[in-house]
Amino acid sequence: MKQEDKERIAASLAKLMAMMCVRNTGLESLHAGLVPVTRTGDYSDVFVLDADGRKFPWAEVSRFDDDQMRALMREIVNRLYTFHVSCDDPDFLAQTEKWMAVVGKWDEPELDRNFLAAIKYDP
Repeated sequence: MKQEDKERIAASLAKLMAMMCVRNTGLESLHAGLVPVTRTGDYSDVFVLDADGRKFPWAEVSRFDDDQMRALMREIVNRLYTFHVSCDDPDFLAQTEKWMAVVGKWDEPELDRNFLAAIKYDP
C-alpha cells in the first residue's frame, strides 16, 4: 500500500473513531455549562472561589475529579473496544458510513510527535 493511501485511511479512521467513540461521552459534561468571561484572552483574569473561601486561578482548577476521569476512560475504552469488535458487522459498517459524511468536513489530523515522544516511539 502506498504511504499516501495509508495516511488517508488512517486519517479517516481517526476522525471516525473520535466521532463515534469519544464524542457524546462524559466528555460532553465537561464541555457543557457556563464559560467564564476573560478580558485578557488567556483566562489569567479568571478565578474560582471554593466553598472554603480559597481563590484559584482558572488555569489551575481541575474541571473533574479522579472518579469522573476513570468513568470517562472506561466509557471511551468500551466504545473503542466495541468499535473494533463490530467493524466487520454489516449493520455497524452502514452506520459508520453515515458518520463519515459528518467527519469528512473536519480538519485533517496531523502526526503528534509529542505523543510519540511521550511513549518513546520514533518512526
